[in-house]
Amino acid sequence: MASGQQPAKPVIGFLRPTRAEESGHLVAAVRQGLRELDYSAGQVVIEPRWGDGQESQMPKLAAELVALNVTAIVAASTVSAVATKAATSNIPIVFVIGEDPQRAGLVTSLNRPGGNMTGVSFYDIPITGKRLALLRELVPDAETIAFLQDPNSITGQAETREIETAVRASGQQILNFKAGTQQEINTVFSSIARSAAGALFVGGGPFFNARRNQLVGLAALHAIPASYPFSTYVDAGGLISYGANQVDAYRRAGIYVARILKGERPGDLPVELPTKFELAINLRTAKALGLNVPPQLLARADMAIE
Repeated sequence: MASGQQPAKPVIGFLRPTRAEESGHLVAAVRQGLRELDYSAGQVVIEPRWGDGQESQMPKLAAELVALNVTAIVAASTVSAVATKAATSNIPIVFVIGEDPQRAGLVTSLNRPGGNMTGVSFYDIPITGKRLALLRELVPDAETIAFLQDPNSITGQAETREIETAVRASGQQILNFKAGTQQEINTVFSSIARSAAGALFVGGGPFFNARRNQLVGLAALHAIPASYPFSTYVDAGGLISYGANQVDAYRRAGIYVARILKGERPGDLPVELPTKFELAINLRTAKALGLNVPPQLLARADMAIE
């Protein structure tokens, strides 16, 4: 190296199928994790690739990052992780997904992933029953629950089994609805509004998460009390959410990237599972819907928007 020449900064690819304006806070969370292990913003370059809502673009964008010979890749969704795994067996990959990484075929073991891939999962299907119970506390008169699901979600079958079990245990009834496109979301809300459902349970997945403003807006338009998987929906005006803290998951991914930069191998780092769950309630939305939030429920909330 020539005298005075600075070593090249590590370049971290960030691949996600959403639009940049919807997920900038997640890149910031990765940076926070990097800082916690002494990598300031000036020491690392993050090279993002966004799918702008088109999951089909993930293989092409993953190949772009591989061609750039980035130091590591944060694969921010299951589709991104599958695409990057197919694109490279050499560049370290840290995924952040809402699915079971073994079921998604990303790793064979959570404790010893092996190869060039590890990551963080905020897989939340096991807390479906808890989410439903919280919705029931807030809307006790809802004898029938509408369940809205993305038919293309990898976790669809598991999610359906969990909510059907939870609804049977509660004595409520369930009405199933599916929407896999933006237009279908508009159409299905009209059907939900005409149904006998007293409340709505919105399923998980990146497709719905990227369209949270649309979902929340339609729930408000049709005056449907709705439960969502993440607090970002409540920030957008949604009624109630219970789920893993997404921002914390991306922060932990940033820590994993930093550990890899310091010399650890991704295959030796165990996949991290959810450690922080949060209950969020939008009190303004509850008031608009004519709902009284029980004091005992409000006392348990991690976030209450007034």
